[in-house]
Amino acid sequence: MADEHGASLADRVEGELRRGIGSGEWQPGALLPSEGELAVRFDVSRTVVREAISRLRAAGLVETRRGRGSSVLARPAAQDFTHSLGTVRTPQDRLYLLELRRGIEVEAAALAAVRRTPATLAAVDAALRRTATVRGGASDAVEADFAFHRAIAAATANRFYLDLLDTLGAGAITRPYAGPEPDPGHLDQVLGEHRRIRDAIASGDAVGAAAAMRTHLDASMARLTG
Repeated sequence: MADEHGASLADRVEGELRRGIGSGEWQPGALLPSEGELAVRFDVSRTVVREAISRLRAAGLVETRRGRGSSVLARPAAQDFTHSLGTVRTPQDRLYLLELRRGIEVEAAALAAVRRTPATLAAVDAALRRTATVRGGASDAVEADFAFHRAIAAATANRFYLDLLDTLGAGAITRPYAGPEPDPGHLDQVLGEHRRIRDAIASGDAVGAAAAMRTHLDASMARLTG
């Protein structure tokens, strides 16, 4: 737990420094406050500050010179979502990610119900069968789960939904599958929820598909905290 806590503190400090650089609080060429000043400002240890700055240095945002400190090289790119996904570690982070997915995938399910074609519905069905026949480890269950959600994104006929799901990747499946084998009880629950989503999409019921997806993601949040 200490390592995870330390990592989350470094994540927070790194995020605050990135926001400060991005907002212009520290312009390119400006020196960042000293490690001691940043440690006081963010109420963390100098070790945490050094870790955060080393990440900024690796990203090409700052440079550090002995005896001079760290200076800003550039503002972070507006696109930083992939980095944010890499910092998802805590149960609270996973809940926030599920909230984001709920805002995206409920509408995706509704669109899929209206726009699905025989080919895209067949892909949803294939992903559903894959979930039903998972016999491997937890990683197989996660991949099968993600394949179902990705097939629905494809069925929207809106490439941006699919691009976004691909950016999230299988890591978006946030259920903490415990141990090397997936929990059969959990898999049965997910499968039932997936089938209800699929059936609403197949029948062209946009309202029902959206409701089924919301129910599924709400249940995922409950399983995460249960």
